[in-house]
Amino acid sequence: MLIYLLSSAILLCVIHVFFNYNNVARALRKIPGPKDAFIIGNALEIIVPPDKLMDLGRDFAKRFHGIYRFWCYPLGAVTIYNPEDIEIIMSTMKHSEKGIVYHLLKPWLQDGLLLSNGEKWQTRRKILTPTFHFNILRQFSVILQENAQRLLTVLEAASERPIDVVPVISEFTLSSICETAMGTQLNEQETNAARSYKDTIYRIGHIFSSRFARIYLFSDFIFNLTSLGREQKKLLRIVRNFTEKVIDQRKGMLNNNINSDTIKDAEEYDDIFMKKKKKVAMLDLLISAEKDRLIDSAGIQEEVDTFMFEGHDTTASGLTFCMMALANNRDIQNKALAEITDLLGDSDRAITMEDINNLPYLDRCIKESLRIYPPVHFISRKLTEDVKLSNKYDIPAGVGCHISIYDLHHREDLYPDPSRFDPDRFLPEHCARRHPYAYIPFSAGPRNCIGQKFALLEMKLVLAEVLRKFELQPVTRAEDLSFIGDLVLRNKGPVYVNFTKRKSVATQ
Repeated sequence: MLIYLLSSAILLCVIHVFFNYNNVARALRKIPGPKDAFIIGNALEIIVPPDKLMDLGRDFAKRFHGIYRFWCYPLGAVTIYNPEDIEIIMSTMKHSEKGIVYHLLKPWLQDGLLLSNGEKWQTRRKILTPTFHFNILRQFSVILQENAQRLLTVLEAASERPIDVVPVISEFTLSSICETAMGTQLNEQETNAARSYKDTIYRIGHIFSSRFARIYLFSDFIFNLTSLGREQKKLLRIVRNFTEKVIDQRKGMLNNNINSDTIKDAEEYDDIFMKKKKKVAMLDLLISAEKDRLIDSAGIQEEVDTFMFEGHDTTASGLTFCMMALANNRDIQNKALAEITDLLGDSDRAITMEDINNLPYLDRCIKESLRIYPPVHFISRKLTEDVKLSNKYDIPAGVGCHISIYDLHHREDLYPDPSRFDPDRFLPEHCARRHPYAYIPFSAGPRNCIGQKFALLEMKLVLAEVLRKFELQPVTRAEDLSFIGDLVLRNKGPVYVNFTKRKSVATQ
């Protein structure tokens, strides 16, 4: 018995040394981080419920300064939130490969623009970039304005009482991405399917968080054996059914109306719109690229799944928290309204894209909201070569590098009193003094968000129209929020705002 116990103890010690004293582990041990446990490293530190993941990250950000690490053989990760370090990682394509965290999204988004690497990413990015040309955005603004008017009708019907803005805004952004980027308008039956899609996305995000917090579920084999794995398969069928219908509907429209071979770039897009009065979409470029054999039908599905998710969910999060912030800061809300009124006077005409470009204070309000409440609160890269950070820490190749955008945006040295909502932080003279990577709500570098101009256009247009018609009154306050560790920044509960109809624009 004694020999058996001694042999077991020696074996465990050998395993511990092998797991935790190899070259990668030794390099990571030089970086601040939670205390290691015997054999399993830091595995127990992150096994928490999804609604505690954000709190855990904030706790580590307070305990360690600018950088911390995790290690559980064979996975190592470093989290950074120092702008100098972030620039080293994000300013070059050398470190553009997505981290292992994104592997968890593969069953859903496959090799869409968010997850792809190398030549495939470059090809897809080139295909999709014309979608966000100025000429296309100008035409999209007309569609967004129409959808904004429908949103105002919904808000008016529910005014004078607290409204949970999350489902209302999500439905608006989903309809908008369908009609602009996908070129399809949702009818009543499709709207019900869209609501099911939206709810399904939330559940997939919860499953992602649950899997992220349990290292043993990183294995596809193990995950697929669990109830979460089986549930995800069912949810993905719902998502695919919706996006497949969107693709089929647009292909049918193109076959009946215009020859997609003629759509090659943004200028031709604009020409088609202006001369033939046809609405155009990102999906048209993908369909045209399929004819040129630059992408196949599976590739179209990947990109539609990616843009349907990223194009509605992140913008909905941004709008939700910005409305809440304006409701809780009456003086700032009044300044934003005054700017809109000064620009438009007594007119009740629709706001145009040109108007949007002349609302700098509203622009600063949005930027400040995206700083405090970044919809994409973290991103991750896999290091393919050794990296020396600005603080002289050496990060070995193969390690995941997480960039905590939330913690970056809440650094006291960059943003004094970081929880305070202050749009003047984004006055030009203040921005000029900050590091260029101190504010990255749309990521940064060559893999930045391709749709950021579209998202900002949508947010500014909607907020301007909402502020013209309603006074936003506080219900949910900043101190009431409790974020969950999801793909997109979400509150654990509803986010309520009271919309009170203004008497008239002229009386403001």
